[in-house]
Amino acid sequence: MNQSEINETLRILQDVYGTQKCGLDFNSPYELLIATMLSAQCTDVRVNKVTAELFKDYNTPEKMLSLTEGELREKIKSCGLSNTKAKNILKTSHLLLSEFGGEVPKTMKELTSLPGVGRKTANVVMSNAFGIPAIAVDTHVFRVSNRLGLAKGKNVLEVEKGLRQNLPESSWSSTHHQLIWHGRKICSARNPKCDVCPLAHLCETRQLERSNLK
Repeated sequence: MNQSEINETLRILQDVYGTQKCGLDFNSPYELLIATMLSAQCTDVRVNKVTAELFKDYNTPEKMLSLTEGELREKIKSCGLSNTKAKNILKTSHLLLSEFGGEVPKTMKELTSLPGVGRKTANVVMSNAFGIPAIAVDTHVFRVSNRLGLAKGKNVLEVEKGLRQNLPESSWSSTHHQLIWHGRKICSARNPKCDVCPLAHLCETRQLERSNLK
């Protein structure tokens, strides 16, 4: 995509999905951190059901550490990967108390020093909890960015770098959400709804498919 096409893509995404926000329910940076850790290979809908109960009594690092690993694993088991997630949540809660005064840090370096927290989770927290411009590349953002030609990459880090280079910083956080919702509603992994896609005329993959049919 050239800059003119990128600008038009951003305008259309804003028009169609401008009001969309983070799909996870949270009331504090800590709640968002834990919810995002739970969202690995799990839907936001499922995570929100689990955290609605979990956060009633365990919404701070101190309260979370009152649970044993087995107790926490039982509470989050429907999110999948509960063994690993329970261990990481408890280790992270401990480190937040011992290293960060019980507060969720705001930098990429500090966030990714926490067990189970990678760049995607860190970017979600930075953007949604602290209002720091960031682009979290999940499976939807990765797929849609590559298909459109908004940012090409063989892995999430390459796509994140591409988006950071191609998009104005002021749009990073909003575009992240818009690409997620576009991936969920139209540009699905299987059988994307290209015929009703508002970005079809700009999509590199769509244009390539059409040229191959000629």
